[in-house]
Amino acid sequence: MKKFIGGVILFLSVLLLLPGIRTKAADGRKIASGVYIGDMNVSDMTVSDVQSKINERFGRIADSEITLTVGEDKSLVINGSELGVYWKNPQVIEEAYSLGHRGNIIQRYKALKDLEHENYTFDLEYGFNEAALRDIVENRCSIFNQEKVNYTLKKTSEGFNVTQGQVGYVVDVDNSIATIKNFVSGGWEGDNASISLSVKEDDPLGSAEELSRVRDVLGTYTTSYKTSGASRSANVANGCSLINGTTLYPGQEFSVLDAITPFTEANGYFPAGSYLNGIVVESIGGGICQVSTTLYNAVLLAELGVTERHNHSMIVTYVEPSADAAIAESGGKNFKFVNTTDAPIYIEGYTTSDKHITFTIYGVETRPADHKVSFKSEVLETTPASADEYVTTNTEGVGYVGTQSAHIGYKAQLRKIVTEGGAEISNEVINTSTYKMVPKIITVGTNGADANDMAQLNTAIATRDVGTVKAVASAILAAKKAAGTEGADAANLAVLEAANAANAQLAQQQAPPAPAEAPVEDVETVATD
Repeated sequence: MKKFIGGVILFLSVLLLLPGIRTKAADGRKIASGVYIGDMNVSDMTVSDVQSKINERFGRIADSEITLTVGEDKSLVINGSELGVYWKNPQVIEEAYSLGHRGNIIQRYKALKDLEHENYTFDLEYGFNEAALRDIVENRCSIFNQEKVNYTLKKTSEGFNVTQGQVGYVVDVDNSIATIKNFVSGGWEGDNASISLSVKEDDPLGSAEELSRVRDVLGTYTTSYKTSGASRSANVANGCSLINGTTLYPGQEFSVLDAITPFTEANGYFPAGSYLNGIVVESIGGGICQVSTTLYNAVLLAELGVTERHNHSMIVTYVEPSADAAIAESGGKNFKFVNTTDAPIYIEGYTTSDKHITFTIYGVETRPADHKVSFKSEVLETTPASADEYVTTNTEGVGYVGTQSAHIGYKAQLRKIVTEGGAEISNEVINTSTYKMVPKIITVGTNGADANDMAQLNTAIATRDVGTVKAVASAILAAKKAAGTEGADAANLAVLEAANAANAQLAQQQAPPAPAEAPVEDVETVATD
């Protein structure tokens, strides 16, 4: 038995001497009586025991649940570990031990004597994951915020009515972070706890008295969309209604995109023609640019501060060149302006049954009575449309021939002219615009066409005559519909005659024809922005 015990002791002794195996002996040095670290009395405790005691506290803090509250019915529960709390000054234990144990004999004696009369406290420092703590208070606790409601105006047939504002409440991020830190480091031992965050009031803008002054027309503008189809007309009316009734305070910026998006059917929009890289395409919300353009001209007449404006890719017809303001959510085009007056403004927008859209901006007029503003569009350069362009597409069936009108290219500028008392006091260019030249585009459907059909269509396209292309396309479609019926022979004969006519015309042509100037009858047209 003695040999067995001796062998175990020998084995353990060798094991402790093996490389890579470390043991840490407990630090039995005792701290003097009368010493505190933070709120913890560490008198006569060993260094190891103090370290364990402090580690236990930080462990309890990490495992605890903390309820962050605002008022009686709003709370957010987090785990203590999310705060990233850590012991920031572990060297404090060595400092605490040093008191009465370091220095010469006189210094040690004096320190111990002082402790007999008065305790000495060392700071226990807490560290935090600052980014995590700020994220909790600034972002996750934003659910406690109650948005303010500004005083607003509403125009009726009887005049303006004021809608009362409402005070908002916002978590005070910096003060709340300080509150959490003070609670954690103020002697909290890690029990589940509740902390009330700091909140500040967010007063609404305006007042009934301030809004009662808004009565003067600062600028008004009207455009027509009489040639627009039902879908485009509905989009114009919808976009106008989403802007109508806006109250804008001094210094506030208005973004048209923010007010009228999203461009979805759920938000009241329909598919209609719009510009995309020089081509007319169907898109939900087509026509909305007439809304922003009409508002742009009202803003110019009110002399508010335009902060963002873009022209269309191609010229539009409802305003003069350089007087437009394009909107393209995917293309990064927006129209924005700032209320640069010293009073609130009110934006009224409406459409009429005869397809006119009007925006009127009300405010407090401070300009002289004889102050007049006008705008002049100046065309600097024009680029005539090039030869007609023919394209084929398999997204349309054979027999389809559609056209997009040609667009002349322009370079233009808009000039602002101000007079007072009939005398001109300023004349300046406020914007320049460049519009693409786009030829007439004839799109020929090929879906369902076989090799023979394609050969006939290509021959017709080579004539560069829309009438010939339409005749051949129509004859091919008729033949396909009549296939297997008694009318097949007649239909095939029509195809042959149309193809022969196209071949004959092509043979007679000596040079490419000049671009067509007059529109072809029965050509499909698309209402565009």
